[in-house]
Amino acid sequence: MLRLPRFLVLARKDLRLMLGLGLGLAQTVLLGLLIIFVFSLSLPVGETMTGQAAAAIFWLASVFGLVLLFNALYHLEEANGVRLGLLLAPISPGTVFLGKALAGAALLFLAQIFFLLGLVVFLGQSLYGQWASALGLVLAVDLGLVVLGSLLGALSQGQAARESLLSVILFPLLVPLLLGGVKLGGGLLSGVGFQDESQWLTLILAFDALFAAVALILFPLVFREG
Repeated sequence: MLRLPRFLVLARKDLRLMLGLGLGLAQTVLLGLLIIFVFSLSLPVGETMTGQAAAAIFWLASVFGLVLLFNALYHLEEANGVRLGLLLAPISPGTVFLGKALAGAALLFLAQIFFLLGLVVFLGQSLYGQWASALGLVLAVDLGLVVLGSLLGALSQGQAARESLLSVILFPLLVPLLLGGVKLGGGLLSGVGFQDESQWLTLILAFDALFAAVALILFPLVFREG
């Protein structure tokens, strides 16, 4: 029988708990749709929001959802006193990081499907058939989001929870990633595609590579000290 890698086993366990118990995902979807709906109220009757503004709202909802999801993912062990078991288990902290990041990425992507529907229904947006480009963009930006989200989730648990306000220093780090997501997403929602904006895609991929390496280095320290 084929044995799954340990990080996939952890990710599957977290997904079963999160989806089975309804933790995090429902709140994330509702919060994101509420943000989109509130912004739709600012539009005069009959007018449509620009593609770039709609993309900004989409990523704003995604960032808030990111915080909710990863706090819930790391709270699973904290609430049941299982984190010590993970620390004592014969697995590396990097395996825990990858498992949590993969579970969070899957949950965030599910929530973003609803966010995209919210853009269509409340803001009158369309991808003009550019679904493949939109999927590639979302996956590229989500990679950067989840590696920092997993680090943020670990920082906000345990004894460090009393100092969790320190975690807000991570949010400015997301600015280059979000700028790229808004710029490229705005082009897709405006029907013009990426065109000559390839430098933003390069920035997103460079961000992903850099902070994935940084998070893998810092996570063992943060997780053990939590």
